[in-house]
Amino acid sequence: MVLIFRTLVWLTTAFLVLGTFGAVTVYYLASGSLPDYEKKIPVSGLTADVEILRDNSGVPHIFSSSDRDAFFGLGYAHAQDRLWQMTLMRRTAQGRLSELFGTRTVETDKLLRRLDLYPRAVQSVEAQDARTRDALESYAAGVNARISEINRDSLGRGAPEFFVFNAPLAPWQPADSLALIKLMALQLSSHLGEEVLRARASLLLPDENRLSDLLPDMPGQGVAALPEYAALVPNVAGGTQFAQSGQDPMFWPVAPRGLAGASNAWAADDTRSATGSTLMANDPHLQFTAPATWYLARLQLSSGGVIGATIPGIPAIMAGRSSNIAWGLTSSYLDDQDLFIEELNPDNREEYRTPDGYKPFVTRRSIIEIRDAEPVTLTLRWTDNGPVLPGTQFDLAAVTPPNHVAALGWTALSTRDTSMSAAIGLMYAASVEEALEVSKTYVAPSQNLTVIDGEGIAMKMIGAMPRRDAAHQSQGRMPSLGWRPENRWQGLFPDDANPVFIDPTGGIVGNTNNKIVDRPFPLHVSYDWGDSQRVMRWQGLMQGREVHTRDSFIEAQLDTVSITARSLLPLIGADLWFTGAAAPEGTPERLRQRALDLLANWNGEMNEHMPEPLIYSAWLRALQDRLIRDDLGPLASEFTRVEPLFIERVYRDVDGASAWCNVIRSAVEETCTDIARLALDDALIWISETYGTALESLRWGDAHQATHDHPVLGAVPILRYFVNIRQSTSGGDHTLMRGRASGEGPNPFLNVHGATYRGVYDFADPDSSVFILSTGQSGHFLSRHYDDLGTLWRRGEYIPMSLDADLARAASVGVTRLVRE
Repeated sequence: MVLIFRTLVWLTTAFLVLGTFGAVTVYYLASGSLPDYEKKIPVSGLTADVEILRDNSGVPHIFSSSDRDAFFGLGYAHAQDRLWQMTLMRRTAQGRLSELFGTRTVETDKLLRRLDLYPRAVQSVEAQDARTRDALESYAAGVNARISEINRDSLGRGAPEFFVFNAPLAPWQPADSLALIKLMALQLSSHLGEEVLRARASLLLPDENRLSDLLPDMPGQGVAALPEYAALVPNVAGGTQFAQSGQDPMFWPVAPRGLAGASNAWAADDTRSATGSTLMANDPHLQFTAPATWYLARLQLSSGGVIGATIPGIPAIMAGRSSNIAWGLTSSYLDDQDLFIEELNPDNREEYRTPDGYKPFVTRRSIIEIRDAEPVTLTLRWTDNGPVLPGTQFDLAAVTPPNHVAALGWTALSTRDTSMSAAIGLMYAASVEEALEVSKTYVAPSQNLTVIDGEGIAMKMIGAMPRRDAAHQSQGRMPSLGWRPENRWQGLFPDDANPVFIDPTGGIVGNTNNKIVDRPFPLHVSYDWGDSQRVMRWQGLMQGREVHTRDSFIEAQLDTVSITARSLLPLIGADLWFTGAAAPEGTPERLRQRALDLLANWNGEMNEHMPEPLIYSAWLRALQDRLIRDDLGPLASEFTRVEPLFIERVYRDVDGASAWCNVIRSAVEETCTDIARLALDDALIWISETYGTALESLRWGDAHQATHDHPVLGAVPILRYFVNIRQSTSGGDHTLMRGRASGEGPNPFLNVHGATYRGVYDFADPDSSVFILSTGQSGHFLSRHYDDLGTLWRRGEYIPMSLDADLARAASVGVTRLVRE
């Protein structure tokens, strides 16, 4: 016994010593890359010295004597705080992730190589105006100055991740920044997936009304009936076929359905502002990560100061303000992607059919180097319509007949993409008119640009809009035959075809990704929009006050009332409220009555401390699944998030939509009340098994935690507790303070997508404007700036965004001086 005891003591001591040694070693290696914000560094490439002042939140204020040097300073600051993020994004755009991560990212690399994004970014460099090329070159020089410093002074390889995934760090190039914009376009695009999903659903649902229920059009002018997909493209295998090739969601750059771009922005002119000047609020929504996509910065340019949200790797304030204007972005949902079904020549599979006969593919070989595995050689193929994608990606095999391939048309594939010139130009614009003018060169990803100056407001959709033929077979809603002339793009519409709203008589403009125009095809902009619900709450809040203030805009930005819950609960529970005989405690009937009592007295606020949001969300999720599962089979798994318009159509029986309530495989004819009751019981069983039967003590925030996870280290045991940031949050899928649920796995209500940046701008007192990030400025998990802003973000707080140079100097907690060599 004594021997056993001594052995256990020895083993425990050894474990503790080894654990301590390991922890000290990890800390020593990782801490070497923590940036020192208080130092003087000689660098080459400057025309004069640059000062980078860090405030208490880690926001750099960059002062220089020339614009070139200011962009140099921004590049250096980005590389100080987010070098790993920049490297990961660049490798993604280049299709070179597998050099670091091995076979798990091969499919991602294949996609990016086939899209050819990086070579097209290289070609686009020469298309930029002279000012933008200067900014790109100076920014790259600043990044490379930091990389040189890391190598020279052995600064922990620049970031802790480089110790785990070591690879030579190539110098930053101007094309790298352009490639990141194209990568963002890919991450924000959703129309490719929607086309495939609509085609697959069309193959399963012979009744066009049922397809309209499942994938409803936004309220507004009706759409002429489309042919079934099987009539457009004969000999397709069927909608239930699956052909996915094992993409890793950690690195797959295309967002899951419902998680592409989203955002809010609104502005008020002087007639609707209590201060007599203009106001604006903006909160772009992206997938949560640690660190966040955005990085706050201030630059002093020749045109004046500019401050706001940047993306590391891109030398521009993408959303923010200058002394003259403020601007924000929301995803426009412009339909800028089309899938084309190309017929192969049966006598020569290296040719495809065109309106003028068969034509050879444009081909090129590309080699993917893979860590710890043999390289893979791809043959890239292009048609007149775009790059050819394999059937193993995006479920394309399910909608592609034999002896055919699918090609993608997409505006972001331009080799003369001048979106960067537009982004740089916005920082120099002195008025709304100038901002709208410089935005004309923007290509992709298409956005709604909301902009104000001291006197006016405007909102314009920016980005290249494909010109489709009025006789297009599918109107861009499903894949179409690529050799038919009427299906091919006829170039692009001129910029003046893009919707624009300038100084409206009502004094307010805004967008929540909702439908912004009601124009006939092909000027329709899109059939698939990002919101039909938040906009109703926004309209009520804006029109509920005669005049607004900065604080009322903040209140709207943080609003958590679900207009969807207020409208749907009376419909689905119409025959359930306060009905049924008394039931003893502990029975399913009693649990259902308690749940209904709670929901009957609920105002629709998705508050993290309340039980009702969880009961409501679980009920709607179970209800939609019961309605569609028997009709769609495996395809039902693609509809992981509740579509309010579908539920409303069913329970209002629009065009016979109540047919969804009848389970086609049962002998009994179920009613919609039956399905609502069964779905509520399903939800309560899941809640009881997951959180217990004490409904009154449930907390929505326990299920709706924001998941700011590190994209690489977040899956590593033990380490994930240090690099992942989890926060209890309010809001939901359809609230203005949007918190989009994952919709998948054992925790389907985890908050995975929301406002990663918030800004509110008041031109009566511009320096009273405020902004915030969802995590922190640093990408280094040992830095106090890794998550400090996230604490404020969760509480609905902000930090000042002042352009006062004296205040920046007085509040500085560190000054980095870049000295010209």
